[in-house]
Amino acid sequence: MVEQQYILLRGREIKDLARLDIYVKNGGYEGLKKALSMTPEAVIEEVKASGLRGRGGAGFPTGVKWSFIPKNELIKYVTVNADESETGTFKDREIMETNPHQLIEGALIAAYAIQAKAVYIYIRGEFWDVAEILDNAIDEATAKNYAGDKILGSGFSCPVYVHVGAGAYICGEESALLNSLEGKLGQPRVRPPFPAQKGGGLYGEPTVVNNVETLSNVPWIMTKGAAAYKAIGTEQSAGTKIFCVSGNVKRPGNYELPFGTTFRELLMDLAGGPKDGRTFKALLPSGGSGPIIPLDDAALDTKMSYEHTTALGTIIGSASLIVIDDSVDITWVASKVTKFFKHESCGKCTPCREGTYWLDKVLDRIMDGTATTADIDRIDDVAKNMQGLTLCALGEFAANPIIHTIKHFKADFLAHVDGKKLQAAGD
Repeated sequence: MVEQQYILLRGREIKDLARLDIYVKNGGYEGLKKALSMTPEAVIEEVKASGLRGRGGAGFPTGVKWSFIPKNELIKYVTVNADESETGTFKDREIMETNPHQLIEGALIAAYAIQAKAVYIYIRGEFWDVAEILDNAIDEATAKNYAGDKILGSGFSCPVYVHVGAGAYICGEESALLNSLEGKLGQPRVRPPFPAQKGGGLYGEPTVVNNVETLSNVPWIMTKGAAAYKAIGTEQSAGTKIFCVSGNVKRPGNYELPFGTTFRELLMDLAGGPKDGRTFKALLPSGGSGPIIPLDDAALDTKMSYEHTTALGTIIGSASLIVIDDSVDITWVASKVTKFFKHESCGKCTPCREGTYWLDKVLDRIMDGTATTADIDRIDDVAKNMQGLTLCALGEFAANPIIHTIKHFKADFLAHVDGKKLQAAGD
């Protein structure tokens, strides 16, 4: 059986790792010390060489993202995206609860690499208890000079702050996050300028925005070296990944595994397979955002990585795997996810605002058994016309549950139209 490899979820192996003394005893802040002995440019090159990619969903190379920050600007920021709002995603919360100092250390290394003036951790409003854990960890780190003024006797100073949002899914989008952090309405910005550019970041200054899981990898990279990190995983997907497993499996939870582990090893061996008497039917590999796929043998034998998952016509994204068995009506799944996106749409752009409304309205007709086959084609057409026309990715995400459920599971939709309602999960 494949074994988990803990680079991030070390709190499972080390008792009380959230305490500063325990974290330091187990190698904590050694990565920051090493970074401070290097030039900022050398730190960026090390992260580039590691192959670390963004763990928030987009998978953009982290070191490359840092290199976009202009060196001649005096004021720059690092913002940590801790607004963990994607459906089926609960990895960042465990990191912040059990290993907060590794996140803080990673954020400070990023701040040094771009010479940022401050780090802001933007955390979702429902995580008020986690915010308290982070505040206490920051106070500990500052008291021991791992954060704040002239860190560890160097000439580099950087305070760390926690900002609690108000529970809006849209604020997981980086420009909406920045607006919210500034006290503005949490809606996406028109780009360019991008966050890394003057005028596009926090308070108009160049800003790096990275996910919690992304930055928590950085201390390990600095202490063990880029080559050691690159040796884990696959050619285009280096390191480990926390896979959040929920839905119709025997053992849901977070699993930290090297990229390249197969879906079968995760879902059948570690997560225990489907519940007794059931078989797997479908998988949402990246929460509600990514395309749903049939969970057949070909999918189960596919490696979990950025490059291999695309062969299935989907994305690994933030790796929030929602598993669906044969007891579930896929039309119900499409309806539930569509209602979520309709509720969370900020309403700023017409395709998303109107598209999610009409998708939800017609899906209700289908679920009620009062629709026609033309309604199935209608929502497919509406969803496809949302693609590529929205201000941010939410509209794209909202289209996926419709397009791909109809593509792979049209029989479930037709059963409603024919007046043969399937048993819906939750009924």
